[in-house]
Amino acid sequence: MTVLETQQGSNSELAAHYAMMQRVRLFEECVGELFVRGQSAGSMLHLSIGEESAAVGVCSQMRDGDSFTTHHRGHGIFLARGADPARMMAEIAGKQAGYCAGKGGSMHIADMSLGHLGANAIVGGGIPAVVGAGLAARHRKSEAVSVAFFGDGATGQGILYESMNMAALWGLPVLFVCINNQYGMGTRIDQATANTELHERASAFGLAAETVDGLDVLNVVAAAKRLVSGARRGRPGFLAIDCYRFYGHARKDKSPYRAEDEEAEGRQKDPVLQARENLLSSGEMDSAALDALDAKIAEEMDATIDFAIAQKEPPLTSMFRDVYDPSQPEPEPVRTRLERILARD
Repeated sequence: MTVLETQQGSNSELAAHYAMMQRVRLFEECVGELFVRGQSAGSMLHLSIGEESAAVGVCSQMRDGDSFTTHHRGHGIFLARGADPARMMAEIAGKQAGYCAGKGGSMHIADMSLGHLGANAIVGGGIPAVVGAGLAARHRKSEAVSVAFFGDGATGQGILYESMNMAALWGLPVLFVCINNQYGMGTRIDQATANTELHERASAFGLAAETVDGLDVLNVVAAAKRLVSGARRGRPGFLAIDCYRFYGHARKDKSPYRAEDEEAEGRQKDPVLQARENLLSSGEMDSAALDALDAKIAEEMDATIDFAIAQKEPPLTSMFRDVYDPSQPEPEPVRTRLERILARD
């Protein structure tokens, strides 16, 4: 969704970004519901509620042919890049209709056709992949940009600094995006680093670097536009987006390490609500139009749960597919081997 036509005929940039942020917000709420129902695959889900402006603002400046990697909190990023929410939910539910046939789950979704090189559960694990993608783009002269999305916790990983150094040294079309939600699992950022001005680290490597407040999505869009444009011209960049993680590290984490008053104050920094208020105050949309839009998006996202639940799980015979070289014989599953041995006379 790049242009939104509402009941009032609005096709403004902010209206389109609001619609996409609301899609991300409501999708994540449905993911949480799927988990509570016990119908998600695996035991871990990481929601990006409160970080919608980062996903939507940066992705709005990407185009066909660009690539990206995400961290384990990447549902919203993939959705903002044009993913089908029904297929996403099916993947999170571990169903065959999902993007990775149900074998990736929440933390390992990928789709090369949309430029998604893969989500990664390892902190900082996906960052170096964009250096390779950027190098390939430079050799092909495609003007494609590769974006690494990661959290502030990854700024403690050495691979980030090696990657930034290589990108700067070789002038690669790469953008490093740190979604600073203030917490690396249960540790607040000012308890993990003495200097919380994260962009200063990137500047030291020679990257174009900025920090932006994620409360207003248009601020993120403006910063992303500058840095993505520079990256296409061979000037790699780093963008830190300050926001607040509304809930715990994972869906079942009740964040006992945060005081209630801190969480209440942090949730006031709501980029979706801010965009809605800006649309109302500017007169671009009224409450009735926004409510109708919200209801339509909610209906779409609610349907993803029904779709996911109705799909089939991948058959056991497919467990080695996409894992081994298809030209080689697949290994024999342990269960099949045991059944064969026990069946002998």
